[in-house]
Amino acid sequence: MLSRLACGLACVLILAFPASAASLSAAERKMVSQIDAGQEAQLALLEELVAINSGTMNLPGVEAVGRRVAREFQELGFEVRWSPMAETGRAGHLIAVHRGGGGGRRMLLIGHLDTVFEPDSPFKGYVRNGDTVIGPGVNDMKGGIVIMIGALRAMKAAGTLKGADITIVLTGDEERVGKPVEIARRDLIAAARESDVALDFEGLARENGADMGSIARRSSNTWTLRIKAKPGHSSGIFSESAGYGAIYELARILDAFREQLREPNATYSVGLVLGGADAAFNRDGTGGKASGKGNVIPGEALAIGDLRTLSNDQTERLKARMEAIVGDSLPGAKATLEFTEGYPAMPPTEGARRLLGELNLVNRDLGYPVMRELDPLRRGAGDIAFVSHLVDGLVGLGAGGEGAHAPGETMDIPAMQRQTRRAALFMSRLAAR
Repeated sequence: MLSRLACGLACVLILAFPASAASLSAAERKMVSQIDAGQEAQLALLEELVAINSGTMNLPGVEAVGRRVAREFQELGFEVRWSPMAETGRAGHLIAVHRGGGGGRRMLLIGHLDTVFEPDSPFKGYVRNGDTVIGPGVNDMKGGIVIMIGALRAMKAAGTLKGADITIVLTGDEERVGKPVEIARRDLIAAARESDVALDFEGLARENGADMGSIARRSSNTWTLRIKAKPGHSSGIFSESAGYGAIYELARILDAFREQLREPNATYSVGLVLGGADAAFNRDGTGGKASGKGNVIPGEALAIGDLRTLSNDQTERLKARMEAIVGDSLPGAKATLEFTEGYPAMPPTEGARRLLGELNLVNRDLGYPVMRELDPLRRGAGDIAFVSHLVDGLVGLGAGGEGAHAPGETMDIPAMQRQTRRAALFMSRLAAR
């Protein structure tokens, strides 16, 4: 497994340059001081953002968060524009560009304005409890936005932002991507084509109390299975004329998926099943209705699940295997399988490992432990995967916390400080070469 070689180049660099030989520059010391002094301002901005509901389908709320964040970027000297996405059924994206001297690496900073908590969610408010804050989106990913802004503020105060070439794309639909995807992600892809490095400010991964480095994300695609069969009296089931019914065919296929699709770094899940004399999903595919009787051969069966892989080649290979299984139907039944494209895979690359090594030099100079490479099985899908074929990147420069996507979501304040320090120094060094 990748985790067995988790250190890679990162550890080599740390061992080659012992901490005693490392020191922060005057500008870096100023950034650290600025970040420490600005912590309460960061939290105040986070509270302000959390107060604005920005569930993906709350289009005015997403735009309002975008307007508030845009002010911060404008004060930092960025050119800011809003890219509306009415044609995809979503609010739009915030794009900010800082033009430096062109002497360093061109950075693409990635994040999102939306959360999973729509206006009807009972989880509301912002509560600070010691070193923890609680609220919708504090971790995923309004905390990440605040870390990004805090790092850029520190860079400006220390003079390192002036020469930095940075493009920021904050999407308004990361939690529920608009369709068609080609339109929904065209701004992000266009920015990646003009960048050398991509930095994703979604949540910090931690294992056993240690901050981890993420260089890969798995894909996320949805599949829908539909079975049609001959309805009839149950006394005739298994006969040549009646067949096996829709539910047995569904069970055959799902069990074959379980047995035949196993590969390293791939998972496939069944999330919803319906079956009976008739069955239908609701419009959103989050539930549905089925009816039938114990003495009636079921005529319809349905299932929805997901498929997650570490490479797009693996996705296509498993799709083909699933289609072959579905095509070998039991007598009297006909199955169809549809795939809905979600997020592509972001496979690990040596370029990304080198970036993690550079980040670990920042960790060394700050006195932080090495961030070892996270097993990609522990990382969900995200926007950076849409551009990973164009530019090497790192994931997880954002907030640390617990319970993302669930009521009670938290953000850890000391992790916010560490992440802001890391981001400011790392981006300053990238901008310098």
